[in-house]
Amino acid sequence: MTELVVNSCGPMTSLQDHGRFGYQRFGVSPSGAMDRRALAMANALVGNPPELAAIEFMHLGGSLTASGGKLQLALAGAECALTVGGRLIPPRTSFDLNDGETLEISAAKAGTFAYLAVGGGFSISPQLGSLSFHLRSKMGGLDGELLRAGDRLPCLAASPAGSLRQLAAPPTDDEGPIRVIMGPQDDYFTPEAIRTFLTCSFTVSMQADRMGFQLSGPRIEHAKGFNIVSDGIVEGHIQVPGSGQLIVLMRDRQTAGGYPKIATVVSADLDRLAQIRPGGTLQFRAVDQAEAVTAARTRKDWIASLPQWLTPVHPELTTERLLGANLISGAIDAMHPLVDQSASSGIAD
Repeated sequence: MTELVVNSCGPMTSLQDHGRFGYQRFGVSPSGAMDRRALAMANALVGNPPELAAIEFMHLGGSLTASGGKLQLALAGAECALTVGGRLIPPRTSFDLNDGETLEISAAKAGTFAYLAVGGGFSISPQLGSLSFHLRSKMGGLDGELLRAGDRLPCLAASPAGSLRQLAAPPTDDEGPIRVIMGPQDDYFTPEAIRTFLTCSFTVSMQADRMGFQLSGPRIEHAKGFNIVSDGIVEGHIQVPGSGQLIVLMRDRQTAGGYPKIATVVSADLDRLAQIRPGGTLQFRAVDQAEAVTAARTRKDWIASLPQWLTPVHPELTTERLLGANLISGAIDAMHPLVDQSASSGIAD
């Protein structure tokens, strides 16, 4: 069996796919990749469906080795340096990892979450239909745990058919404020609080993880207190506890909560919000339901279009590669009967 062996990795490295859906009524968080666009890009590069599980790295990278066969892999998301045997792999490019070879992923230089996809995916049993690891419930992942040194990830297939590919990703609308729909409890806040929320900048604090991002900024004043009867939580809900500081609930969120929610981040903008590092700033812009639905459909179409943006990787022409390419089938003596002696001697007819 071909495996990917973890030599080293950061403390929050895990397996994540599109998420675990249909169980929130039982208190089960969906989890899933923090940046699903990046997950889809990594999967597209190795010929996988966009929602297939990959290794998610948070801030820090890692080192992994192929064992038992060749694998095709690709990295997307946060800006990390990727090398195989000291050779730098260009961004958003698939590559082969031969049996015994080791890849090295650096800490992220920009962004937070990076995804390493394996052609064919992993041969690991899902829990409730997903491999996504959820830290607080110990559900999913490899044996219900984060990845750590010494783990061996069995892979479903060796290198997929076809050449290596690179992805010239289509343009995205990644500029400007994070779009939100106001509510569901925006009536719990003063008009001045709403103005502050929509006009001021906020900073991602160090209290930011897969469950939620706490933001630092001006205090958001409540009009009716900060406790409500607990109700359902969706990803992107922005809670405001008694401190008046915002908390954006992310993929590993709880499924119910008792703080009023001033607004909800539209699904199309959660990926880019997830990549904002602690210390990064953001602003919010209110949109209506129609714009939010259009943005969601545009994002879905963007992910579906990724295979159209793949182009073959042309290998670097090195002496070693040329000598190993067997460009001719053999050589014959200059005096062989098949050789035109008059042409070779330069004698005219």
